[in-house]
Amino acid sequence: MNSFLAVFKRELKSYFTTPLAYVFLVIFLFFSGYLTFKESFFEMRQADMRTFFMNLPLLFVFMVPSTAMRLWAEERKGGTIELLFTLPVTITQAVLGKFFAAWLFLTIALALTFPMVITVCYIGNPDIGLIITGYLGSFLMAGGILAIGCFFSAISKNQVISFVLSVVACAILVFAGMPTTLNYVSTFLPDGLVSAIEGMSFQTHFESIQRGVLNFTDISYFLLLIIGWIAACGIVLDERKAR
Repeated sequence: MNSFLAVFKRELKSYFTTPLAYVFLVIFLFFSGYLTFKESFFEMRQADMRTFFMNLPLLFVFMVPSTAMRLWAEERKGGTIELLFTLPVTITQAVLGKFFAAWLFLTIALALTFPMVITVCYIGNPDIGLIITGYLGSFLMAGGILAIGCFFSAISKNQVISFVLSVVACAILVFAGMPTTLNYVSTFLPDGLVSAIEGMSFQTHFESIQRGVLNFTDISYFLLLIIGWIAACGIVLDERKAR
């Protein structure tokens, strides 16, 4: 536990000792606010955060990989990964420490959108339960995309390549659940395969949670996704360490 906490604190501190964290937070808060209020939000006279949560998957596809790309690619490029593995830290502790530090950073970014909640509560009487489940779904989705980014960061020394691979993989998982995508693939694929594609999408499970429906299937989807990609990241690093 001490080794895990040491990696966790080191990684979290590294975000705020460079301009990276502040640039990310400013860009994320700007675009999340812009995409929410740009389309006549006040004219709709509907006090909810549906527009905010509806735009988050697309925003996360680009913003979360930008956080994850440095996790391991920077260590490998700078040669500090060898030093890290000579310390009394297991690969599992290192992977989890870095992952949870980045996940906490993303949670802070989400928490800083609280002025939107205040705005919505000021102009009307929103369903607080839907807002809470929306943030829960956002938190889980951020963890899932981060786990994918963590894996691609482990297999590449180049942060740009890691970022591009993560964006492509996450975009596929997001757009696979879009109605337009499902309508297109249904023209040449059987219904069972179309349902399987829909079930693998971030969009499908996130929208279900956002509507206030906390199904075991949706929550377990994100948890299994996180565990699977984090485990794959650990396997990649373990193989590289053994060389």
